Amino acid sequence: MILDMPNQKSNQAPSPQATQQATPQQPVQSPLPPRPEPEKLLFSWKAPARAFKKREREFWVRLIVIASIFGFILFIVEGAMPVVLLIALVFLFYILSTVEPETIEYAVTNKGIKVADRRNDWELFTRFWFTKRLNTDLLILETLVVPGRLELVINDSDKDKIKKSLSLYIPEEEAAPTRMDKASDWVSKKIS
Repeated sequence: MILDMPNQKSNQAPSPQATQQATPQQPVQSPLPPRPEPEKLLFSWKAPARAFKKREREFWVRLIVIASIFGFILFIVEGAMPVVLLIALVFLFYILSTVEPETIEYAVTNKGIKVADRRNDWELFTRFWFTKRLNTDLLILETLVVPGRLELVINDSDKDKIKKSLSLYIPEEEAAPTRMDKASDWVSKKIS
């Protein structure tokens, strides 16, 4: 004689009513998370890729004379390697001063700033200001990554529109000039 014990397991599937009572209530699904906002263009402009000023022959003669004297002193003190470095830097400066930069597109969006279709997100920037160098208007953005600044060439007529677009995301506040800024300004004034 076989007796069914209530605690004994059987091979039969439990009835649907028994499973409804045994399982806890299913959690109610929450609504879908909000979709990310699509990128919207706030303002765009076209300008050269870098500040540029064509130099005269007199400037190059003066630069070569100064570099030669400095190179001779370096050669006597340290040897040939610093002189090679000095020649490479003068050559780089010559190339950057004679080859005109290409015109690229800059854009301010709700996600960041695009330079030639490469976006820099707002989280990288801390503040911005405007300045002028080599007779070119520049927008300077202070960044949290090396080299610490992003310099964009702007058109003078677009300055107010750019300022309005950027002010929505980061403050306008000019940074005090660093020692390197002061030294480069002094050298550029003496040479040119």
